[in-house]
Amino acid sequence: MPSYHDVLWDTYRKLKDTDVSDEAVQILMLELCNMSHNDLFLNYDKEMPEELQKKFDEGVQRLLHNEPLQYILGYQWFYGYKIKVNEEVLIPRYETEELVANVLADSDYYFPDKDVIDIADVGTGSGAIALALKMEEPKFRMCATDISETALTVAEENARDLGVEVAFYQGDMLQPLIDKGIKLDILVSNPPYIPREQEIQKSVDEYEPHVALFGGDDGLKFYRRIFQNAHKVIKDKSFLAFEIGYDEKDAIIEEVKRYFPEDRYEVLKDINKKDRMLFIYHGI
Repeated sequence: MPSYHDVLWDTYRKLKDTDVSDEAVQILMLELCNMSHNDLFLNYDKEMPEELQKKFDEGVQRLLHNEPLQYILGYQWFYGYKIKVNEEVLIPRYETEELVANVLADSDYYFPDKDVIDIADVGTGSGAIALALKMEEPKFRMCATDISETALTVAEENARDLGVEVAFYQGDMLQPLIDKGIKLDILVSNPPYIPREQEIQKSVDEYEPHVALFGGDDGLKFYRRIFQNAHKVIKDKSFLAFEIGYDEKDAIIEEVKRYFPEDRYEVLKDINKKDRMLFIYHGI
C-alpha cells in the first residue's frame, strides 16, 4: 500500500491544474487522519490504511466538485471549538472569531461587576458565535435566534456536544426576543450582508445557504431590521456588536446615525486591516 507521502504528493500532481488548493488537500488529510503537521511528517513513510485512503480519495473528489472542505468533514473549528456544519448553515469564518474576542473584551470592560449578563446572538446558524461566547464567559445568559428550523437543529446539536446551555428560539431576527420580553445587555449578530448582485466564490454560491448570505440590494437589509427594533430588546446600558462587509462602513454608519443618533459607535478593522466589525454603545 502507498505511504502517506505517496498519496499526498500523487494527489498534488493530479490536481495541479485545478482550482483545488494544496492547503485544502493537506487539511483534508490531517483532519481525516486526526494528525498535526508534525505527526504527519513523522508518519510520512508509513503505509496509509486502505480505509483512510478511500475516505481521502472520496473527499478529494468532492473538493473537485467545489464542495467546501468543511461540509466534506462535517465540521469547522471555531475559536478552538469543533462546530458541526452542513448545507443548512453557513460555515463559520475565522474573521468572525475576532468579533467574539472583541465582544468578550467589551463585556469585561463595561459589565465587570455583573453576575449575569444577558446576551443574544441573532441569526445564529450553526450556533458558533453563541456557543463560543458562552464557553468563554460563564456569566453570559445566552440565547440565540434563527428563522431556520433546520439551522437551529444543528445549533442545538452543537450545544449538546459542547455541554453548554443556550436558549434557542425560532423566528425572524429579533421577533422571538420581542415576543418573550427579553432584555439584553449585549446584542450580537453576523447577519447576511452580501449585496444581491455581488459575485461570490463558486463553492459558496453552490453549497452555502443563500438565506444566510445575501442582505438585499445593498447588503444592509438585515442591519436595518435589527436597528429598527433593537430598542425593544436592549437595556438602557448595553452594546450591540455586528460583523459587517469590508466595503460597507460608510453606508452602515449612516444607518447607525439614523437609528442611534445619541449613541457612540466604532468600526473595527480585522487582522487583514479591513473594516469588519461595528460596535454601538447604548447609554455607555
